[in-house]
Amino acid sequence: MIHATADPRSGSTQTTLRYLFRHCVQADCTTTVPADIWRESLDDRLITYQTGVDLDGYVWGVDWQLLYPGATLVTDSPTAQRWAAAVGIDFHEVRIQTNAHDLTLVFSDLKIEELPSEWQGPGHKLPIR
Repeated sequence: MIHATADPRSGSTQTTLRYLFRHCVQADCTTTVPADIWRESLDDRLITYQTGVDLDGYVWGVDWQLLYPGATLVTDSPTAQRWAAAVGIDFHEVRIQTNAHDLTLVFSDLKIEELPSEWQGPGHKLPIR
């Protein structure tokens, strides 16, 4: 899911989109958190925001990640081409970079659905310090 927000002064409204990657034949996930931060983030209290917010280290349990730098379609993906040849339908590859993970998915179809306006996204707000 992507919860898209903007500065309220912009006049843009918030929206929440659900992305469903269909017939996903490959999913790779790599951390983007540096080793020195991992070393400081092994305390189990960092698994939830409530117990980890005041500790040093990366709080893993925030229920969301910043979608930055974002998603990029991998054009002419050899992996997607191999799957297309083997299965007989088109496949695509996307790289999704967040503040904590680098994801790569190989899939055949993508369904995007806008969720009702009452769905407000992440269940809490992070304090700005």
